[in-house]
Amino acid sequence: MRLARTRKGRNRRGLLLAALIAAAACALLFLMDRPPICTCGRVDLWHGALDSGNSQHIADWYSLSHAIHGFLFYALAHWLLRRQPLGMRLALAVALEAAWEVVENSPMIIDRYRTATIALGYSGDSIVNSMSDIAMMAAGFLFAWRAPLWATVAVAIALELLALWVIRDNLTLNILMLSWPIDAVRDWQAAL
Repeated sequence: MRLARTRKGRNRRGLLLAALIAAAACALLFLMDRPPICTCGRVDLWHGALDSGNSQHIADWYSLSHAIHGFLFYALAHWLLRRQPLGMRLALAVALEAAWEVVENSPMIIDRYRTATIALGYSGDSIVNSMSDIAMMAAGFLFAWRAPLWATVAVAIALELLALWVIRDNLTLNILMLSWPIDAVRDWQAAL
């Protein structure tokens, strides 16, 4: 009984820690002068166009990549923190995603996106989009926790193929183009 209460308390502390990490990322993005919402003055639930509104609203095609981050972070946390309750593992995942959101919105990475990928006019994410990206990752994490491994892998492949088909970009190509740009891939992506 006492062990169950202790584990439940650690789980709650982990969930609270995850929320505090997300709030800290939000505060850092404010300090980095990221726009709270799209500079167009509105917040759309979905923005499917690949234009200046991309990464400025709540969800877009790149939200699929953040759900896949959740799948991957679940696997990592399961491997590293197997004995920890779910809340603590989620806190680790939120910390990783929050760190990426802060780094992704740094001038160095924004410039890298502009020079190495097809995101020529990319100006970084709005804060609402970054917070949504963290929420998408958490949703992916929780999906991976509840779903069988085969279903998580199948959904990840389906999300990657859907994004590849619709916008000629996905998590795999994003990593490739940021780390080792290939002109032929950039040209193929730009032909959309």
